[in-house]
Amino acid sequence: MKRVLSAAILGLVLASCSSAPEPAPPPPPTTPTAPPAIALPAKPPVAQAEKDQCGLKDAQAFVGKPRTSLPAPVDPSRWRVACTTCPVTMDYRADRLNILFNADTGVVQEVKCG
Repeated sequence: MKRVLSAAILGLVLASCSSAPEPAPPPPPTTPTAPPAIALPAKPPVAQAEKDQCGLKDAQAFVGKPRTSLPAPVDPSRWRVACTTCPVTMDYRADRLNILFNADTGVVQEVKCG
């Protein structure tokens, strides 16, 4: 019993003799702040003719109609007719009209420039 008591006392003495001070706790994190807002210059109004370079306004009439109602022959340099799931090139041309139809039904679902 004396041995156990001696070992316990020795352990307490050694633990209390620790000379290394505890490091100070780190400072609390600061909340980042957003940079000040920058006023962007206003864009000049775009003329309606520039927005509709591909003839989108007139082509809206094809939406909901079968693709067989499209005028033939189609000019491939200005129109692209493809199904909605068909692969097409991703090059953008503002003057090209894309007419997309459902492959199962053949009904035009979307027209867009590009």
